[in-house]
Amino acid sequence: MESLQVCDYMNIHPVKLRVDMPVAEAVETLLSSGQTGGPVVDNRGKVVGFLSEQDCIKQMVESSYYREQVCRVADIMRTPALTIKPYMSVVELAQMLLKEKPRVYPIVDDDGVLEGTINRTSVLKAIDVQLRSGYKAVS
Repeated sequence: MESLQVCDYMNIHPVKLRVDMPVAEAVETLLSSGQTGGPVVDNRGKVVGFLSEQDCIKQMVESSYYREQVCRVADIMRTPALTIKPYMSVVELAQMLLKEKPRVYPIVDDDGVLEGTINRTSVLKAIDVQLRSGYKAVS
């Protein structure tokens, strides 16, 4: 199972949020994509932060209370973003998921440029596929 790599199970069409994007626009982007969060990238495609649904909910509640909606992604994104490499083992990532809370990890190349994302569901699927193939081999 160690040979399973993140790149084999990653989402190659992740949401890409921009630093200067209004939070309301970022929320619309997340909602329309069905993704629970997304990497924030600069104009070269490098990951500079991460924005989750939880970050957005907090900001939207505050905005509704104070009647302000001028917040930008840069104001609330988490930095630095927890990123992983495409050649990382799925098992290694699964072990990270036991300790860390992110539901989505941006996958970056060695220069920090976004290549995709992977979420907990994809990790679970990868491990399930591997276990099923192991059971078939034993039978």
